[in-house]
Amino acid sequence: MKLGTVILDGRKTLIAKVGEQAATLEALYRHAGLGAAPMSLNDFIEAGKPELERAARALAAATGVDLLDPARLDWLPPQPNPSKIVGVAFNNMGIRKAAHKDPGVPNFFFKAPSSLVGHGKAIIMKQHYGETIPELELAGIVGRRCKDLTDEEARTALFGYTIVNDVTSHGMKFGMDSIATTREPHLMRDHHLSWRNRHGPDDNDVYFVYHARSKATDTFGPMGPWITTADEVADPNALKVEGWLDGEPFAVDSTASYRFKIEQVVAEASRYFTLEPGDVICFGTSAKGVGKFPDGHRSVNMHQIDGTMDIEIEGLGRLTSTIRHDWKD
Repeated sequence: MKLGTVILDGRKTLIAKVGEQAATLEALYRHAGLGAAPMSLNDFIEAGKPELERAARALAAATGVDLLDPARLDWLPPQPNPSKIVGVAFNNMGIRKAAHKDPGVPNFFFKAPSSLVGHGKAIIMKQHYGETIPELELAGIVGRRCKDLTDEEARTALFGYTIVNDVTSHGMKFGMDSIATTREPHLMRDHHLSWRNRHGPDDNDVYFVYHARSKATDTFGPMGPWITTADEVADPNALKVEGWLDGEPFAVDSTASYRFKIEQVVAEASRYFTLEPGDVICFGTSAKGVGKFPDGHRSVNMHQIDGTMDIEIEGLGRLTSTIRHDWKD
């Protein structure tokens, strides 16, 4: 089952994919005589397995229901209101090999829910953002409140999967969100240096990077168009991921390249953050380049390039975004 959220007649509306078209959940339930439909994705998720079964019955009886053309819809992110978005940095083995030392656990950061935008919407660049790259990512939607999961429990905690572009401004990350200090020797601790290579006994530099503006700025979270329910994704650890810029491929990779598998990321996150129904977990970027983009997503500087970007993940659909430079408007 594929679910989405759109603006229809001026209000947020939950829809489902019907063949190559779509229908509102409200129309599907009414047509099938199933009573009132959930008004939002969060309502749907919190209703649990009985709601999934009811929606499946509604889709099975969809013949004759009023259909919508997906190409004409005003898309919102399919999950417009998560309590949090958890991201994982360097979860691709192709780029993690450059790390000085592997900490052995996922490196987490947060994106703001306000960064999310829907399918077909613009990623807006401002002139002071500097170099800004896309990151093509599989994301999971949490299906129940959970804490301290085992790896075995973690996969069953996900309601479904979607596509997220984890837009990242390196210009802001290293120009505004980072700071380096040189500590007095008596203030140095082993943990200040254990994660990097020290350049001699007098190297007392300590680095801090805060992924705030660089990850969570408005429009830095394109998502969608659909959430595919977990029962339709046989193995999220082996999905092909592709990206195109104006129809030319720039990345071809797989979630098999992840350093930490889906269940490992979810379980580790749950040890520190209580996961709420509808929360979003982004599992890491796809990095293998192709053609004139040898470094994949790192070859695409959206601060200098405009156009249309497409991201496709096997079985989940295709997310389209435009790149807009506001200083050229």
